[in-house]
Order: sequence, then structure tokens, then C-alpha cells
Amino acid sequence: MVKRAVPPKSGSTRKPSPGTEKPCKDASGARGRKKRPAGPDLAHERRLAKTHGGVVAGVDEAGRGPWAGPVVVSAVIVNPKDLPEGLNDSKKLSEARREAIYADILTKCHVSIILASPERIDAMNIRAATLWAMRAALSALPERPAAALIDGRDVPADLICPAEALIKGDALSVSVAAASIVAKVTRDRMMVLLDRECPGYGFAAHKGYGTEQHRAALADLGPTRHHRRSFAPIRSLLEQSI
Repeated sequence: MVKRAVPPKSGSTRKPSPGTEKPCKDASGARGRKKRPAGPDLAHERRLAKTHGGVVAGVDEAGRGPWAGPVVVSAVIVNPKDLPEGLNDSKKLSEARREAIYADILTKCHVSIILASPERIDAMNIRAATLWAMRAALSALPERPAAALIDGRDVPADLICPAEALIKGDALSVSVAAASIVAKVTRDRMMVLLDRECPGYGFAAHKGYGTEQHRAALADLGPTRHHRRSFAPIRSLLEQSI
């Protein structure tokens, strides 16, 4: 006798046959789509390397906003097969973590570091001095890059290679993240040394930014040779002393 298959009653559950299960939707509604891992990756480097046929450098700066000290720019070419562990936007890392990754970057990557002094900043303006340092950092790399990723909105003129601006690049590109760490650690170390040279200003604590502690020290002690005289708070103090 042949048995007929009985359809399931309304509301009953029945396991699907193996291999016919539908992928579940994730929170975004996409079926079976893997979420992009958090943090920077090599997607932009691979795209530019394919277009331009060579290695890609990341460029970032530290110190555009402070009232004292240099702007520090770094350019970094990473080795995709031997990346420093934990690369990320330097602002998202603790000081101890930045220091550890900094040492790893210097060991595993091609790195250049360029300073734009307060004197250069006053002579050129902060934007022009930063772009000058970015151009110099790319030229100073031990290997000529085929292209560059530059954090932010600006691409300096007369670079040694094609370049692309990448907003929030330190959170998207591993080479820009590496450059952001090198620039940040280098500048922070310099400000600690300036704190010893110029006691009373608190450079080790605020790194030259316009905090109340810094403002009060300027009112009591006046500006040092490391202050940016073209910046309004310093310029105002100097005008009052004339």
C-alpha cells in the first residue's frame, strides 16, 4: 500500500530538508553577508596599488591645533605580509598602546618623519606648513611610493607620486593609521622634552594645546621661542607687551 504525504497543518513547524535552509538576516537586513571588521584595512592600498602598479604610502600629521611646538608629519609604507599588530587611529589608542605599536612600525615598515617648526608655521601659515611637511615626508621615504593616501581633505601640490585625500583615513587605512601613530608619538615625546626645557608651561600634560593651564602660564611667563606667534592667543599677548 502506498502512503501519501500529509501536508503540515497550519501553524505547525517542519524542519527544512538539508541544504535548503535560508540564511538568516543580520541586523542590517542583509542575508548571509559578513560584517566589515572594525578598524582600518588594506582596501584603499590595494585599490591604488592595482591602479598605479606599486607600493602605497600613508601620510598623516599631528599638531595642527596646538599653540606651541612643531607640526609632525609621517609617511609610512607597510608590508601587507607583516603588518604591525593593533593598527588604528592613534586617537583611539592609549598612550602605552601607541608606544608599543610605534616601535613595531619602525621595525616592520618604511617610515619618514618631517617637522614643520613654529618659525615655518608663522612664515607660511599652518595649512601651508603642513602641506609642505607632507610633501617632504613622501620624498624622504627610503622607497619611492607609486601612490599615496593622505589623511584629510587636502592633497599637496608637486608630490613625487599620485595621491588621494582620505577623510578619516586613520580609521580606514592601515598605512595612514600607522602614520598617525608615528606622528602622534613623535610629537608627544618632543613636547615632554620641551617641558623639561621650559618648566612651568605644562607642555608634558597638554602637549601645547590651548588649555586653561597653558593660558595661565602664558599670562604669567609670556611666550617661549616654541610658541606659534601667528596664532591669535600668542599674537594678542605679544601685542599687549609692546
